Order: sequence, then C-alpha cells, then structure tokens
Amino acid sequence: MKLIFVSNYFNHHQLPFCDALYELLEGDFCFLQTQPMEEERVKMGWQAEERPYVRYAAKNSCAHKSGVEKTPGSESNNNAVTDAEEFEKLLFTADVVIFGGCDEESYIQERLTAGKPIFRYNERLYKEGQWKAVSPRGLLQKYKDHTRYRKAPVYFLCAGAYVPCDYHLIHAYPGKMLRFGYFPETRHYEAGQPFNHKEPGSILWAARMIDWKHPELVVKTASYLKEYLEENTFHITMIGGGELEEETHRLAEELGVTDVITFPGFQGPEEVRAAMEKSEIYLVTSDRKEGWGAVVNEAMNSGCAVVASDAAGATPYLVNDGVNGSVYHSGNIQELYEKVRRLLENTTMQYSFGKAAYQTITELWNAEVAAKRFLQLSQTLLNGTDASGLFANGPCSPAKPLREDWYQR
Repeated sequence: MKLIFVSNYFNHHQLPFCDALYELLEGDFCFLQTQPMEEERVKMGWQAEERPYVRYAAKNSCAHKSGVEKTPGSESNNNAVTDAEEFEKLLFTADVVIFGGCDEESYIQERLTAGKPIFRYNERLYKEGQWKAVSPRGLLQKYKDHTRYRKAPVYFLCAGAYVPCDYHLIHAYPGKMLRFGYFPETRHYEAGQPFNHKEPGSILWAARMIDWKHPELVVKTASYLKEYLEENTFHITMIGGGELEEETHRLAEELGVTDVITFPGFQGPEEVRAAMEKSEIYLVTSDRKEGWGAVVNEAMNSGCAVVASDAAGATPYLVNDGVNGSVYHSGNIQELYEKVRRLLENTTMQYSFGKAAYQTITELWNAEVAAKRFLQLSQTLLNGTDASGLFANGPCSPAKPLREDWYQR
C-alpha cells in the first residue's frame, strides 16, 4: 500500500504517527508539507526532527499558494522539494491519501474518478459556536468543501470528539466519520514509574496564556484551595507565556496566592514532560476552541490524575470521568474547585486515576495503535469490504455526534 499524508506542516505531534506508518509500510509512505511553520510555533518547539519521508511542496505546487519557495530544512535533502507535476502525480497514484490541511482541493475529483479513498483529518468546524452554521455564505462554502462528498469515498478522521457534531449539522460524511486525534510521543516506564517520582500535592498547568486556555481559572482554584485546605498541602506550577501572562501574575498577587503558585515561564516540550512526570494532578481549563489538546495525552501518559474541561476536544475520547480522570463542565468553576480538592484529599483515588490514565494511553490511544488500525481500515476499504464494524472504540472506531453534556449523562 502506498500512502501519502498532506498537511500544512510537519510537527512534533504528527511525528510518532508518521514514524509508525513509515515503519509499518516499510518506507512506502510520504508526508507532503505545503507551507513553512509559523515562527511562533517554531519557538514553541513544534518543529519536528527531519525524517526521510518528509517532502516539501515547491512554490508552484497546486497545494502551495503562500509564495514561499522552500521550508526551513528542505535544502538539506536534494530530493525534498516536490514541484507541481510531481505533487499531483504522488496524490493521484497513491492508494490512500490523508488530507490534513491544504487550500487546493481539485485533486480530490481526480482521485474520486479512480475510486480511490481519501481521508480528511481535522479539528472541529465551529470552534466559536455552531450558530455560524446558519450563515448562507458559510453553508455554500461548506457544501463545496465537504457536503458534496457525502456519497463519495471521502472519510473523516475526527481530531476531537466534537468534530462529528459540527459536520452532522451540514450533513457531511454520514457514517464515514472516525474517532481519531493527535498522538504525541508515548513513553513506557519501568515498574513503579513515574509514580514513585511524584511530588505530594503537586498540580501542573502548561499552556499558552491566552483567553480560551483560561489561566485565570487556575489562579482562582489556588485561591479556593488555600482557603479550604490546610497549609502546605498543595502547590501549583503554571508553565507558559503569552498575552495574558502579566494579567495572570497580577491576579495571583491580588488573590494572595503567589506563595502557592510558581510561574517558570515558557518551557520546551521536554521540560514540560519532565514536569508532568513529577506532578500528581494536571489541569486542562480550555474552552471549546481547544480542538484537541495534546497535553491531555501527555499528562495521562505521565500518570497524572487529569481534571479536564469537558469542552476540550480530547476530553470525551480520552477521559472517562471517575475512572481515569475527572471532568468538569466548562464554565462551572465551582465544579472545577471541588474536583481538584477531592483529588488532593483522596490520594488513593488520585493514584487510581493516574494509573488508569497511563494504561489508556499505552494500551489504546497511541500512535502505534492508531497507525495499525488506520492501515487495517484502509486495506479493508481498498478491498471493497464494509469497515464499519472493525473497531468498537478507540482510534478509527465510528465517531457519532456527541451531546455537549455527554459526561453528565
């Protein structure tokens, strides 16, 4: 099987999944990057290590309209830059194409003529609210981009549990949406690890300090815990920087919690993972604009007891409330307070959640499982066989529209 993955850029969240595909296909895999990565994301450590299967779309490629001739690093590989003719040939001759982000879609029609499957791979459509679905202009564009393929062999890998809700509104991909996500590095620890290194009462939050990540909720949680718990029973570390950094620091001072919160500033992915491995509890406070949230994977893989907003795209797929973590309703700060407090007061529950979270990632929601399942699914479709019953849960299982109050039902 020949597989092509097309996306705007190759980042560290895609690296493990692509490595697994490359190994399983014995090299018959190519990642086509269509534009340079933004400088901000490069500084955040998003740029992945170079791989032999990554190629770069040239300026005149059908997928590359940005006007940039090459992406950083392309000069180091003589075969790295792909011109328009070769780009189209690769897309048409591949058995399967994953389409993760590209403005040009004309190649889809050529592949459909040949009866070859295509997988779209993206986050939710209406991050700001589903009210946008009623816009006439928006509906016309969504029909052009998505709805017209409802009867074609175009499938959707849902990078977030709320993706099916949004596409269901525009009647796109019926029965062809699949649970998926992002798959950062999965670490397998020796017996007893990383739990033996956890610091008692340690709580971690790591993200950009921007409005929809809601760093203020963490500071307010610290204020609540300081009032209701005994001294020296917890400490919060807030890793990250951004436009709300000064405001967040000021709020901590106003609420008198600077003694229980540490602000180390921005840290790279390796430093964040090290902090996760030492932390007992991890907080995810993002709202619906968080399409996925790979920190949920990473924190669970690090054995943290996660307390996560139900609005983050990864939460419904990864966190089973009361089993491998805690979920609170986005906007209900009192529920957030109480769930964090409960974990601090019940270390047995905390350990149980962390251990189950680790198993969720190492046994099911990881790049190796996702790659194997994806190839099995693709081969089934290429054989003309019904693939709807291949997997009951986890990556590549059927994705159905989810009610926003799912975790309370």
